[in-house]
Amino acid sequence: LKDQFDNLDKHTQWGIDFLEKYAKFVKERIEIEQNYAKQLRNLVKKYCPKRSPKDEEPRFTSCIAFFNILNELNDYAGQREVVAEEMGHRVYGELMRYSHDLKTERKMHLQEGRKAQQYLDMCWKQMDNSKKKFERECREAEKAQQSYERLDNDTNATKADVEKAKQQLNLRTHMADENKNEYAAQLQNFNGEQHKHYYIVIPQIYKQLQEMDERRTIKLSECYKGFADSERKVIPIISKCLEGMILAAKSVDEHRDSQLVIDCFKSGFEPPGDFPFEDYSQNIYRTISDGTISTPKQEGMRIDTKTTVGKAKGKLWLFGKKPKPQSPPLTPTSLYTSSTPNGSQYPIFSIEPVHYCMSDIKTGKPRIPSFRSLKRGYFCLQGPALEDFSHLPPEQRRKKLQQRIDELNRELQKETDQKDALIKMKDVYEKNPQMGDPSSLQPKLTETMSNMDRLRMEIHKNEAWLSEVEGKVAARSDRRHSSDINHLVTQGRESPEGSYTDDANQEVRGPPQQHTHPNEFDDEFEDDDPLPAIGHCKAIYPFDGHNEGTLAMKEGEVLYIIEEDKGDGWTRARRHNGEEGYVPTSYIDVTLEKNSKGA
Repeated sequence: LKDQFDNLDKHTQWGIDFLEKYAKFVKERIEIEQNYAKQLRNLVKKYCPKRSPKDEEPRFTSCIAFFNILNELNDYAGQREVVAEEMGHRVYGELMRYSHDLKTERKMHLQEGRKAQQYLDMCWKQMDNSKKKFERECREAEKAQQSYERLDNDTNATKADVEKAKQQLNLRTHMADENKNEYAAQLQNFNGEQHKHYYIVIPQIYKQLQEMDERRTIKLSECYKGFADSERKVIPIISKCLEGMILAAKSVDEHRDSQLVIDCFKSGFEPPGDFPFEDYSQNIYRTISDGTISTPKQEGMRIDTKTTVGKAKGKLWLFGKKPKPQSPPLTPTSLYTSSTPNGSQYPIFSIEPVHYCMSDIKTGKPRIPSFRSLKRGYFCLQGPALEDFSHLPPEQRRKKLQQRIDELNRELQKETDQKDALIKMKDVYEKNPQMGDPSSLQPKLTETMSNMDRLRMEIHKNEAWLSEVEGKVAARSDRRHSSDINHLVTQGRESPEGSYTDDANQEVRGPPQQHTHPNEFDDEFEDDDPLPAIGHCKAIYPFDGHNEGTLAMKEGEVLYIIEEDKGDGWTRARRHNGEEGYVPTSYIDVTLEKNSKGA
């Protein structure tokens, strides 16, 4: 096979074509399975009766068996879809991916073979050119030698001509020797490349093509097996479907069906009596005795059996017309519906919304949760807290108050919705006393109204505090620039941008007061241990600290950091003697420490 590169090219291409041909076969098989399953489902849907009231469902065993067969056939169609899906995923999809990879690998190997062949051809051309050049130079040298010998033997030739012919001979001889050496080198190089080409490069490429073709054959074998396994996996389920059809066929009971027909058409009427004999000869024989063989007619005993049978005929047929169902009796729920002129109905009041409202009241969570959980996360770090958050810096206080107002508004909306639901329920009870006692809702309604009033008061109180805080923050922002300028003038150094000093007249706070309500926040004040230090700071500028909650400091003083700046420009610090308070962040040089412990 060392010189059969073109044949191998054709063979590998045939292998890929065969692989794609088999993939096309699997694809068409998948389409057949899918169409088969779709047609089976459409067939089941066509012959499966629509849902009917319970009293009109088929009762004959033959009909029930047929319905069971339709259900089993529907499951069988599903298994055909499983087969198609398994073939598409395991066989067809794998074949298409492998075909793409196979084409790429084959192309790479063939390119390597062509490159090797082209390189060998180039070496041969170089060797052939040097050979032809050497041959040409040898002829020229022979002609020069013949010319030199002729002039050397010619007595009439001058010495100059002989010397010139000799020089020409030497030149041609030298050029022939050089071309000879070049030809020998090119020949040796070509022989080496040719040996490498036929004994190393080409056999390696052919080996790779052989391995590629063998892998293609193995892949085909695996796909053949997967094709069969896809069918074999569903055989147990298909067998169960067929067994179900057989059981459905065995469940048919002709005697039971006959008894159902009898029960369906049994009228209960007595059979008609004998027809009386009508004597038309009485007008002829008037002397006959009073006795007669005729019996009086019994009118009213004949019944039209055709009409009776025709009324029940609709129940016999599986796919025939069924008698129209009688209108259902009125239910309590239907009493609360009304009809529009176009025939549609809309509910007025029914028992469902009442149950909904009752369940909402019974299962609803308390509408007014305490703010204990809301405060706990922040107060556990900062110690006892006041109701109006006056212990916090202005910006933090404003944020806290705004959050509380938003939560109170949400709670108020919930209470409002509950009040509306209770009012509607009370109206329903008043219009329909049998549904409930209206007075039973009054305590809940009163409680809801009380909660709403309490929430409104809380909202009003917190809004007043928020307005107070916002007014102070605005006043401070107006005075901040002038305070900074005065500080720079008095100190004679540049102050960081954005820092400000609160004046004692701007805000006067009293010491935090304890709530008079017992046991309300006791669990929050149990831990009075000082907060641990998380770093230290050095005062860059002096700060007088006249405001409540602030800490005065001198330039160069070192303090402990117990709480970082929360974005409002204040940092909580502590002196060595345990005195704590807030200092402007821009007035200090902060150094935070990892894994630091309290002082």
